[in-house]
Amino acid sequence: MLLLVAATTMEKIQRLPAQFWLKAALVIAGFIVGVLVLKKIAGMNKAVLGAVFFVVVTVMGFNWIYERNEPAWATPVVEKLANFFPSKGSYASKQSK
Repeated sequence: MLLLVAATTMEKIQRLPAQFWLKAALVIAGFIVGVLVLKKIAGMNKAVLGAVFFVVVTVMGFNWIYERNEPAWATPVVEKLANFFPSKGSYASKQSK
Protein backbone atom coordinates (compact mmCIF):
# COMPACT_ATOMS: atom_id res chain seq x y z
CA MET A 1 0.00 0.00 0.00
CA LEU A 2 2.80 2.46 0.88
CA LEU A 3 4.55 1.69 -2.40
CA LEU A 4 1.34 2.48 -4.30
CA VAL A 5 0.97 5.85 -2.56
CA ALA A 6 4.61 6.71 -3.22
CA ALA A 7 4.23 5.79 -6.89
CA THR A 8 1.18 8.00 -7.36
CA THR A 9 2.90 10.88 -5.55
CA MET A 10 5.95 10.55 -7.81
CA GLU A 11 3.67 10.51 -10.84
CA LYS A 12 1.96 13.69 -9.66
CA ILE A 13 5.32 15.39 -9.09
CA GLN A 14 6.52 14.37 -12.55
CA ARG A 15 3.41 15.88 -14.13
CA LEU A 16 4.14 19.33 -12.70
CA PRO A 17 5.30 21.79 -15.40
CA ALA A 18 8.90 22.97 -15.51
CA GLN A 19 7.77 26.56 -14.88
CA PHE A 20 6.48 25.52 -11.44
CA TRP A 21 9.93 24.24 -10.50
CA LEU A 22 11.53 27.44 -11.78
CA LYS A 23 9.18 29.56 -9.67
CA ALA A 24 9.77 27.33 -6.63
CA ALA A 25 13.54 27.68 -7.05
CA LEU A 26 13.22 31.46 -7.35
CA VAL A 27 11.13 31.63 -4.17
CA ILE A 28 13.68 29.56 -2.26
CA ALA A 29 16.58 31.66 -3.61
CA GLY A 30 14.71 34.87 -2.74
CA PHE A 31 14.10 33.62 0.79
CA ILE A 32 17.80 32.80 1.24
CA VAL A 33 18.85 36.21 -0.12
CA GLY A 34 16.29 37.89 2.15
CA VAL A 35 17.67 36.15 5.23
CA LEU A 36 21.23 37.13 4.30
CA VAL A 37 20.19 40.77 3.74
CA LEU A 38 18.37 40.84 7.08
CA LYS A 39 21.48 39.52 8.83
CA LYS A 40 23.55 42.32 7.24
CA ILE A 41 20.94 44.92 8.21
CA ALA A 42 20.93 43.69 11.81
CA GLY A 43 24.62 44.54 12.08
CA MET A 44 24.20 47.96 10.47
CA ASN A 45 24.34 51.28 12.30
CA LYS A 46 20.76 52.02 13.36
CA ALA A 47 20.95 55.71 12.39
CA VAL A 48 22.04 54.82 8.85
CA LEU A 49 19.36 52.14 8.67
CA GLY A 50 16.74 54.65 9.80
CA ALA A 51 17.89 57.21 7.21
CA VAL A 52 17.80 54.65 4.39
CA PHE A 53 14.35 53.44 5.48
CA PHE A 54 13.08 57.04 5.62
CA VAL A 55 14.37 57.84 2.12
CA VAL A 56 12.92 54.64 0.61
CA VAL A 57 9.49 55.16 2.22
CA THR A 58 9.43 58.84 1.25
CA VAL A 59 10.33 58.20 -2.40
CA MET A 60 7.79 55.39 -2.61
CA GLY A 61 5.10 57.56 -1.01
CA PHE A 62 5.71 60.52 -3.31
CA ASN A 63 5.67 58.17 -6.30
CA TRP A 64 2.29 56.84 -5.19
CA ILE A 65 0.96 60.37 -4.78
CA TYR A 66 2.29 61.58 -8.14
CA GLU A 67 1.37 58.52 -10.21
CA ARG A 68 -1.73 57.56 -8.16
CA ASN A 69 -0.82 53.88 -8.42
CA GLU A 70 -0.98 53.10 -4.71
CA PRO A 71 -2.28 49.78 -3.39
CA ALA A 72 -5.88 49.66 -2.22
CA TRP A 73 -4.94 49.67 1.48
CA ALA A 74 -3.03 52.98 1.10
CA THR A 75 -5.71 54.84 -0.87
CA PRO A 76 -7.30 56.66 2.11
CA VAL A 77 -3.97 58.17 3.20
CA VAL A 78 -2.80 58.96 -0.34
CA GLU A 79 -6.19 60.54 -1.12
CA LYS A 80 -5.73 63.01 1.76
CA LEU A 81 -2.08 63.74 0.92
CA ALA A 82 -2.80 64.18 -2.80
CA ASN A 83 -4.56 67.47 -2.00
CA PHE A 84 -1.26 69.01 -0.85
CA PHE A 85 1.16 67.57 -3.44
CA PRO A 86 1.08 67.69 -7.24
CA SER A 87 -0.06 64.67 -9.18
CA LYS A 88 0.58 63.61 -12.76
CA GLY A 89 -2.51 65.19 -14.31
CA SER A 90 -2.87 68.22 -12.03
CA TYR A 91 -0.62 70.60 -13.99
CA ALA A 92 -2.35 69.93 -17.33
CA SER A 93 -5.80 70.38 -15.79
CA LYS A 94 -4.80 73.71 -14.21
CA GLN A 95 -3.35 74.94 -17.51
CA SER A 96 -6.54 74.14 -19.37
CA LYS A 97 -8.60 76.31 -16.98
